[in-house]
Amino acid sequence: MIKNSHKLFRLEEYQGILVILLMLFSVQTFSQSVEKQSERLTREAQKALENQAFNEAEANYRKAISLDEKNQIARYNLGTAYYNRNKNDEALLRFEQAALTATSKEDKHKAFHNLGNVLMNKKMYAEAVEAYKDALRNNPTDDETRYNLALAKELLDKNPPPESDDENDENQEQDENQEQNQEQNQNESENEDSESQDKEDGTDAEDNKEEENEDSDSRNSQDETGEDEAEEVEQPVPGQLSPQQIQSLLDAMNNEERQVQDKINAERKQGTPIKSDKNW
Repeated sequence: MIKNSHKLFRLEEYQGILVILLMLFSVQTFSQSVEKQSERLTREAQKALENQAFNEAEANYRKAISLDEKNQIARYNLGTAYYNRNKNDEALLRFEQAALTATSKEDKHKAFHNLGNVLMNKKMYAEAVEAYKDALRNNPTDDETRYNLALAKELLDKNPPPESDDENDENQEQDENQEQNQEQNQNESENEDSESQDKEDGTDAEDNKEEENEDSDSRNSQDETGEDEAEEVEQPVPGQLSPQQIQSLLDAMNNEERQVQDKINAERKQGTPIKSDKNW
């Protein structure tokens, strides 16, 4: 037999759930109310612009943005209002915000296109080129954006941005490193040349030294040979007169012969003179 059990639902058990549902409903209702209020302020700001009441329009746009951060129309329109009055810094901020909050490609295209126009006014051509490129990524068929991009590129080529301090420091550091490398390579090359020259000089010196030693050895050998020959000449052979002794004997014999001849000539002069025959 199946037993049926009946349980009564008590309201107290669901009070927590009811509170949460009421809170969610209230938040949703408040959010819708805030969005509607932001939209209302945006419409009022636009009417103020049409009536040339810029200050009132600016105030309403600011209130609309503060109430609803997703209000991309208010940011874009406020940026356009600044752009038309050459307030480029304020317009730049609002178009950047509009490009970030935009959800459709068309809205992104408009925001980036106007952002590029502001950057052109500020002569920030490199940044303008990038903004126009972003605009074409969202709408490649817009000829106006394409024309502005070509103009921005042309102006960028004619007016290149100055190098930043960081780039100058990097370039200076690269130049210094390059100079140091060149000096190091030059010093290494000079050292190699010097070592090579020292080796050559050392080789030449060794060769010269060897040649001098050879010449010295040769001279010493010749001197020793001459001395040996002189010693051989000067040393008399036992039982035989040396050439010097023979020459001395010959000189002595010649002296004795001259003395004898002189003595005979003197005796002839002292004798009877010879008479000469005259025929008168």
